[in-house]
Amino acid sequence: MRVLALDYGRARCGCAVSDPTGVLASPVEPVRAPLSRRGLARLRTLVRELDADRVVVGLPLSLSGRDSAQTEETREFAARLERELSVPVELYDERFTTRLAERTGGRAEEDSRAAAHLLESWLASQPSGGKAAALPSQEAPDG
Repeated sequence: MRVLALDYGRARCGCAVSDPTGVLASPVEPVRAPLSRRGLARLRTLVRELDADRVVVGLPLSLSGRDSAQTEETREFAARLERELSVPVELYDERFTTRLAERTGGRAEEDSRAAAHLLESWLASQPSGGKAAALPSQEAPDG
């Protein structure tokens, strides 16, 4: 399963994508003004071009786990994406991803590095432990 992760911000939205096996997360170029017509079109294009099966949006909770000032806006953004995209959209706790992105550095923009950290955390939290689930073998019907 391929997943697109988004670190939402009104001015720009950091983006990262998993590899097809659901193990690695790589930052991709952020989307400017993600709620604008052009920004939403770019997100739709990314989902299609990357063949994403799901979108994970970072939920900015406070350190105590409560809603922050940005939380409601992010929930509204995720709800809008759910209506605009052809794949499931879910929220996932993004605490500490920006700090991790600041510390790791790199050539990708900080917002997209934060999205990659978010995606790594989400992948690790999945029942398959970040690895694509094996498909059950198909047996021939009796008879």
